[in-house]
Amino acid sequence: MFYSKDYENRILNQTTTPPSTPPHKGTQSPGGDRFIPSRKGNSWESRFAACSETNVSSSHHKKTGNDTGDSKRDGTVYRCLLKNELLGSNIDTLKQLDNDKDTSNLFEYLPQVKVPTSPYSLSPLSAKSHQLLRSPLRARKIPIVPFKVLDAPDLQDDFYLNLVDWSSENVLAVGLGASVFLWSASSSEVTRLCDLTHEGNSITSVAWNEKGNLVAVGTHDGYVQIWDVSISKEINKLRGHSARVGALAWNGDILTSGSRDKDILQRDVRTPALVPERRLVGHNQEVCGLKWSPDNQCLASGGNDNKLHVWNLHSLSPVQTYTQHVAAVKAIAWSPHHHGLLASGGGTADRRIRFWNTLTGQPMQCVDTGSQVCNLIWSKHTQEFVSTHGYSQNEILVWKYPSLVQVAKLTGHSYRVLYLAMAPNGEAIVTGAGEGTLRFWNVFSKARSQKESKSVLKLFSSIR
Repeated sequence: MFYSKDYENRILNQTTTPPSTPPHKGTQSPGGDRFIPSRKGNSWESRFAACSETNVSSSHHKKTGNDTGDSKRDGTVYRCLLKNELLGSNIDTLKQLDNDKDTSNLFEYLPQVKVPTSPYSLSPLSAKSHQLLRSPLRARKIPIVPFKVLDAPDLQDDFYLNLVDWSSENVLAVGLGASVFLWSASSSEVTRLCDLTHEGNSITSVAWNEKGNLVAVGTHDGYVQIWDVSISKEINKLRGHSARVGALAWNGDILTSGSRDKDILQRDVRTPALVPERRLVGHNQEVCGLKWSPDNQCLASGGNDNKLHVWNLHSLSPVQTYTQHVAAVKAIAWSPHHHGLLASGGGTADRRIRFWNTLTGQPMQCVDTGSQVCNLIWSKHTQEFVSTHGYSQNEILVWKYPSLVQVAKLTGHSYRVLYLAMAPNGEAIVTGAGEGTLRFWNVFSKARSQKESKSVLKLFSSIR
């Protein structure tokens, strides 16, 4: 190792003579090899605000003694500007600075702030413009009063029955006591379709087929009548159940019926004597809810045994079973917008609406409504659905999906809102309750026009 005695003496010697030509406006270290600039007179608080304002101001006054009020104010204003632009302090007056106890340095690290994601986060637009772009073009107002109320005497207050249905031909079928009445929404004409009083029987369910020319009528005695409304004549009578039929669902010419005898029957209404029935066994108590999926490939059934089953066209046993509900499952609805999405609602002890992915068999979202869920129905045109409720609110709720935010709450029924149907245009609904009224509500937005409006923003709309 190379050793220099002169180097050791130069480092250790504290009295080394400074060079003949000292650095300009600075001092030289005792070793003579390091330049230390003079910082006397520099106003750091007005330049970088690298230290706290109080300490700098007091030390600066002690050392310099020549700070004027104007220069101090300028330094304070400049420091506030830096805080606003670099740290987002939102200081708008100097009075606010007096109450500001934050003496952190300008160059200190700030805690990480979680910024919500936005489709416009990378745009140079201001926050107000972002909010404007995310806001809906027009707020939709849902009337809180029905636009029509009809008397429905003898409408039974029975949770397990389904006594109201709206056809594709804009005709409402209602089971009142032992009779079925038809009300035309176009002409307001009312006709009696059938009367079972002479049999000592009563109506327990009604359901239109997809064409709107046939209506199935379930009875307390367990048989099902098929009526052709164009000629007001019974064209078929289907037997097979040993107890009342409370749920009906059409799939083309196949009629599915659910009964208090715990069974589900599927029969072809065209040739019931020639084609054998399909008996689906899976529920332990009364079947009170039946719904076919929009593609007519899957059947959902709910029962008083708190179970929700999903069946296909080929199996006599359920392919999926959901047991999370703790009360009867009557409310069932398939989404017309998401393939395989099923919603179900539980009774008084449950009060929840649950969503299921039937493609994977996995549960999805769940919301506690606070009261008995009687019916569910999806909007045809928007990502919304309606639920009707019994104990103890007796209300109608409009929801957004998938946020599950309540859009509207409709009240007016004094009994449980046990019956629900939608108009063929998908805009209005009708609700029924045991106090003997049918109420019509405008809850869903209109269907979008099939013909898109022309816009200058669609640059390629005219290219064929």
